[in-house]
Amino acid sequence: MKIQNSTLRRNIRLTSGIFSTLVLLFILLGSFCNFKEEPIPDTTSKLKGSPFIPIEINFCGEPVPISYFDVRESLERELLVNTYWHSNTIMLLKKAPRYFKEIEPILKANKVPDDFKYMMVAESGLLDVASPAGASGQWHFLEETAREYDLEVNDEVDERYNLEKSTEAACKYLLKSYEKYKNWTLVAASYNGGRRGIDRQIEKQGETSYFDLLFAEETGRYVYRIIALKLIFESPETYDFQLSKEEIYPIIPYQLVRVDSSISDIGAFARAYGTNYKILKMLNPWLRDKQLTNLRKKEYIIKVPLKNSREIK
Repeated sequence: MKIQNSTLRRNIRLTSGIFSTLVLLFILLGSFCNFKEEPIPDTTSKLKGSPFIPIEINFCGEPVPISYFDVRESLERELLVNTYWHSNTIMLLKKAPRYFKEIEPILKANKVPDDFKYMMVAESGLLDVASPAGASGQWHFLEETAREYDLEVNDEVDERYNLEKSTEAACKYLLKSYEKYKNWTLVAASYNGGRRGIDRQIEKQGETSYFDLLFAEETGRYVYRIIALKLIFESPETYDFQLSKEEIYPIIPYQLVRVDSSISDIGAFARAYGTNYKILKMLNPWLRDKQLTNLRKKEYIIKVPLKNSREIK
């Protein structure tokens, strides 16, 4: 009886195996007869190889000699960095309208070309952080330079983080440089390399165009980085950045509150205006401490968010 059962089980397994093999053959045969080459979905960027470089490019209305191999290669390097570093560039595109809305009128009022808003992006990446050298704020002023351009810097107030005031200071610097160079491209380079650094290279090399001068790595890349950001921001779709209006971070509505006295507790001040310490500091990063000891009775302007402005509409 055990032998018969064992034989029966072997026959069942053999029959089952043959049946499975036949089913598999029929499936393969059917797939072969109906075979169509299906494209593999591409979940990566549409960009392949080098990003698009226009035939004509200008910075602040001044032509960029893109037909020079060295100029083209330098610009391409910055375009490659910013187009393929998607996460960072997408964040910049999403955040920029908040900052541009505030600084564009200031640039215009000071007769500084609008293209310099991209220099601010290149400087700080729209982050309120200090550089290794100690430059701070959106325009990355060093403390000494900030004071030279009438920005207050101390433990409680650091106007390098005040977007409007630091933009005014940046305009003063840029206009002073323009008086010297009569060229906006060199003006931009001087913001990075300093006027004395630019002057040394002009004297040493006997050239007066940024694109004809050899600089150290940082200044040598600086203007190309600004131009690359300009190209991407002006035509993001060209560089495979597809952002709808809904994806752009909203501009936060606020009221201006003038203060000419001390604030002992900024958290309590915020709550009195229907907000909190966190949001008030986000709108006023120049307030660097939990209080404002204003012994000189100086007038400060504090941005206070409007009611329900924190809610996503």
